[in-house]
Amino acid sequence: MSTVKYTPRLADKYTNEVIPALSKKFGYKSVMQTPKLEKICINRGVNGAVNDKKLVDIALDELTTITGQKAVPTMSKKDISNFKLRKGMPIGARVTLRGVRMYEFLDRLVSVALPRVRDFKGISDKAFDGRGNYTLGITEQIIFPEIDIDKVNKITGLDITFVTSATSNEEAYELLKELGMPFKSNKKENN
Repeated sequence: MSTVKYTPRLADKYTNEVIPALSKKFGYKSVMQTPKLEKICINRGVNGAVNDKKLVDIALDELTTITGQKAVPTMSKKDISNFKLRKGMPIGARVTLRGVRMYEFLDRLVSVALPRVRDFKGISDKAFDGRGNYTLGITEQIIFPEIDIDKVNKITGLDITFVTSATSNEEAYELLKELGMPFKSNKKENN
């Protein structure tokens, strides 16, 4: 009896299409030089978490549902008396995706969630950090089909950071574009 190992669609695309395209464009001599997506970090701050502890639990449940991996609470690092905040209080939720789950999440984000955004014209190409990482801010968690809109009591956003092994913004941009990220076209329209 042989077992078939599952490979996500985008992982196959990376191996068969992205590596040759990036090698051709940037002139890499080895496959190992080609930048790759290392991890996706999803972070969500919870407004009002100091007063209502259930809000953090709701955020954890929603992030777990969206990503398919258990979310962990983020804790405050210092005391801020004006906000009644104490060091070590839960104030948000986060998940770090790698491997199969990372590719599956990216696939669902690009093909299902982003097209559900109202008046979607593409994502900005200005959010690179100079070291090959890209951060995307999402204003509503209800764009993900896993979230039941009837059970949502408060619409909040989340930050998604794509960490790549690229050394420059241009390499990271081309990598994410080849993986299917819908960046806005930079062509100015003459009116």
